[in-house]
Amino acid sequence: RMHSEGGATSTSEEAGEATAPAPDPEEERERAREYLLRALTASAKSRSRLARGLADRAVDPDIAAEVLDRCEEGGLIDDVQYAHTLVRTRFAERGLSRRALAAELRNKGIAEAVARDALDQVDDDAELMAARRLAASRAARMTSLPPDVRRRRLAGFLGRKGYSSSVSMQVIREVVDGAD
Repeated sequence: RMHSEGGATSTSEEAGEATAPAPDPEEERERAREYLLRALTASAKSRSRLARGLADRAVDPDIAAEVLDRCEEGGLIDDVQYAHTLVRTRFAERGLSRRALAAELRNKGIAEAVARDALDQVDDDAELMAARRLAASRAARMTSLPPDVRRRRLAGFLGRKGYSSSVSMQVIREVVDGAD
Protein backbone atom coordinates (compact mmCIF):
# COMPACT_ATOMS: atom_id res chain seq x y z
CA ARG A 1 0.00 0.00 0.00
CA MET A 2 1.38 3.45 -0.85
CA HIS A 3 1.22 6.55 1.28
CA SER A 4 1.29 9.79 -0.61
CA GLU A 5 3.85 11.47 1.68
CA GLY A 6 6.17 8.94 3.16
CA GLY A 7 7.07 6.62 0.36
CA ALA A 8 6.14 2.97 0.17
CA THR A 9 4.99 1.15 3.26
CA SER A 10 4.12 -2.53 3.28
CA THR A 11 1.27 -3.91 5.29
CA SER A 12 3.61 -6.24 7.21
CA GLU A 13 5.63 -3.23 8.43
CA GLU A 14 2.43 -1.58 9.60
CA ALA A 15 1.67 -4.68 11.64
CA GLY A 16 5.10 -4.42 13.29
CA GLU A 17 6.55 -7.52 11.65
CA ALA A 18 10.28 -7.65 11.01
CA THR A 19 11.17 -7.52 7.34
CA ALA A 20 14.95 -7.93 7.72
CA PRO A 21 16.23 -11.11 6.11
CA ALA A 22 17.86 -13.76 8.27
CA PRO A 23 21.58 -13.02 8.68
CA ASP A 24 23.96 -14.94 6.47
CA PRO A 25 25.57 -17.69 8.60
CA GLU A 26 29.05 -16.92 7.25
CA GLU A 27 28.65 -13.21 8.06
CA GLU A 28 27.46 -14.12 11.54
CA ARG A 29 30.47 -16.44 12.03
CA GLU A 30 32.79 -13.64 10.97
CA ARG A 31 31.05 -11.18 13.31
CA ALA A 32 31.42 -13.69 16.18
CA ARG A 33 35.11 -14.28 15.39
CA GLU A 34 35.79 -10.54 15.26
CA TYR A 35 34.09 -10.03 18.64
CA LEU A 36 36.07 -12.89 20.23
CA LEU A 37 39.38 -11.64 18.89
CA ARG A 38 38.69 -8.09 20.09
CA ALA A 39 37.58 -9.34 23.51
CA LEU A 40 40.58 -11.65 23.91
CA THR A 41 43.03 -8.98 22.75
CA ALA A 42 42.07 -6.83 25.74
CA SER A 43 42.53 -9.67 28.25
CA ALA A 44 41.93 -13.37 28.73
CA LYS A 45 38.34 -14.30 29.44
CA SER A 46 36.43 -17.43 30.35
CA ARG A 47 34.44 -19.30 27.73
CA SER A 48 31.28 -18.52 29.72
CA ARG A 49 31.97 -14.77 29.66
CA LEU A 50 32.65 -14.85 25.92
CA ALA A 51 29.48 -16.86 25.30
CA ARG A 52 27.49 -14.19 27.19
CA GLY A 53 29.11 -11.52 25.03
CA LEU A 54 28.07 -13.35 21.87
CA ALA A 55 24.54 -13.82 23.21
CA ASP A 56 24.37 -10.09 24.02
CA ARG A 57 25.23 -9.46 20.37
CA ALA A 58 22.38 -11.76 19.26
CA VAL A 59 24.69 -14.28 17.61
CA ASP A 60 22.90 -17.53 16.80
CA PRO A 61 23.64 -19.98 19.67
CA ASP A 62 24.76 -22.75 17.28
CA ILE A 63 27.18 -20.43 15.49
CA ALA A 64 28.42 -19.06 18.83
CA ALA A 65 29.14 -22.59 20.12
CA GLU A 66 30.91 -23.48 16.87
CA VAL A 67 33.15 -20.40 16.94
CA LEU A 68 33.87 -20.82 20.67
CA ASP A 69 34.80 -24.48 20.10
CA ARG A 70 37.20 -23.52 17.31
CA CYS A 71 38.82 -20.86 19.51
CA GLU A 72 39.17 -23.41 22.30
CA GLU A 73 40.71 -25.96 19.94
CA GLY A 74 43.13 -23.30 18.74
CA GLY A 75 44.15 -22.43 22.31
CA LEU A 76 42.69 -18.93 22.31
CA ILE A 77 40.25 -19.90 25.07
CA ASP A 78 41.56 -22.00 27.96
CA ASP A 79 39.49 -21.90 31.15
CA VAL A 80 42.02 -24.01 33.09
CA GLN A 81 44.91 -21.65 32.29
CA TYR A 82 42.66 -18.63 32.84
CA ALA A 83 41.57 -19.85 36.29
CA HIS A 84 45.14 -20.64 37.38
CA THR A 85 46.39 -17.25 36.22
CA LEU A 86 43.50 -15.40 37.86
CA VAL A 87 44.10 -17.14 41.20
CA ARG A 88 47.85 -16.48 41.12
CA THR A 89 47.55 -12.81 40.19
CA ARG A 90 44.60 -11.89 42.41
CA PHE A 91 46.21 -13.63 45.39
CA ALA A 92 49.61 -12.01 44.79
CA GLU A 93 48.38 -8.53 43.87
CA ARG A 94 45.27 -8.10 46.01
CA GLY A 95 45.77 -10.66 48.75
CA LEU A 96 42.32 -12.17 48.17
CA SER A 97 41.47 -15.27 50.20
CA ARG A 98 40.54 -18.59 48.62
CA ARG A 99 36.90 -17.90 49.47
CA ALA A 100 36.96 -14.56 47.61
CA LEU A 101 38.86 -16.14 44.71
CA ALA A 102 36.29 -18.96 44.50
CA ALA A 103 33.47 -16.40 44.31
CA GLU A 104 35.28 -14.51 41.54
CA LEU A 105 35.84 -17.71 39.55
CA ARG A 106 32.14 -18.60 39.94
CA ASN A 107 31.14 -15.14 38.72
CA LYS A 108 33.33 -15.61 35.67
CA GLY A 109 31.63 -18.89 34.81
CA ILE A 110 34.52 -21.24 35.64
CA ALA A 111 33.47 -24.84 36.25
CA GLU A 112 33.62 -25.98 39.89
CA ALA A 113 36.25 -28.69 39.27
CA VAL A 114 38.48 -26.27 37.35
CA ALA A 115 38.10 -23.68 40.12
CA ARG A 116 38.98 -26.20 42.86
CA ASP A 117 42.11 -27.21 40.97
CA ALA A 118 43.18 -23.57 40.51
CA LEU A 119 42.49 -22.76 44.18
CA ASP A 120 44.81 -25.59 45.25
CA GLN A 121 47.68 -23.22 44.42
CA VAL A 122 46.92 -21.34 47.64
CA ASP A 123 47.39 -23.38 50.81
CA ASP A 124 46.49 -22.51 54.40
CA ASP A 125 49.97 -21.22 55.22
CA ALA A 126 50.11 -18.94 52.18
CA GLU A 127 46.67 -17.59 52.99
CA LEU A 128 47.63 -16.89 56.60
CA MET A 129 50.86 -15.17 55.52
CA ALA A 130 48.94 -13.01 53.05
CA ALA A 131 46.43 -12.03 55.76
CA ARG A 132 49.32 -11.11 58.10
CA ARG A 133 51.00 -9.02 55.40
CA LEU A 134 47.77 -7.19 54.56
CA ALA A 135 46.89 -6.56 58.21
CA ALA A 136 50.39 -5.34 59.09
CA SER A 137 50.43 -2.97 56.14
CA ARG A 138 46.99 -1.58 56.95
CA ALA A 139 47.69 -1.39 60.71
CA ALA A 140 50.84 0.65 60.07
CA ARG A 141 48.59 3.43 58.77
CA MET A 142 46.39 3.31 61.88
CA THR A 143 48.91 3.75 64.68
CA SER A 144 47.22 6.90 65.98
CA LEU A 145 43.90 5.09 66.51
CA PRO A 146 42.88 3.30 69.70
CA PRO A 147 43.44 -0.50 69.60
CA ASP A 148 39.72 -1.36 69.55
CA VAL A 149 39.18 0.89 66.50
CA ARG A 150 42.20 -0.68 64.76
CA ARG A 151 40.85 -4.17 65.52
CA ARG A 152 37.40 -3.33 64.17
CA ARG A 153 38.72 -1.71 60.99
CA LEU A 154 41.17 -4.54 60.34
CA ALA A 155 38.38 -7.10 60.83
CA GLY A 156 36.25 -5.30 58.22
CA PHE A 157 39.19 -4.97 55.84
CA LEU A 158 40.14 -8.66 56.06
CA GLY A 159 36.49 -9.67 55.82
CA ARG A 160 36.15 -7.75 52.54
CA LYS A 161 39.18 -9.67 51.27
CA GLY A 162 37.30 -12.88 52.06
CA TYR A 163 39.21 -14.06 55.12
CA SER A 164 37.38 -16.11 57.71
CA SER A 165 36.75 -14.62 61.12
CA SER A 166 39.12 -17.13 62.75
CA VAL A 167 42.02 -16.18 60.44
CA SER A 168 41.17 -12.49 60.81
CA MET A 169 41.06 -12.63 64.61
CA GLN A 170 44.34 -14.56 64.80
CA VAL A 171 46.12 -12.07 62.56
CA ILE A 172 44.57 -9.04 64.28
CA ARG A 173 45.72 -10.31 67.68
CA GLU A 174 49.24 -10.71 66.34
CA VAL A 175 49.34 -7.33 64.60
CA VAL A 176 47.46 -5.10 67.05
CA ASP A 177 48.29 -6.76 70.35
CA GLY A 178 51.86 -7.43 69.27
CA ALA A 179 52.30 -3.72 68.47
CA ASP A 180 50.96 -2.50 71.81
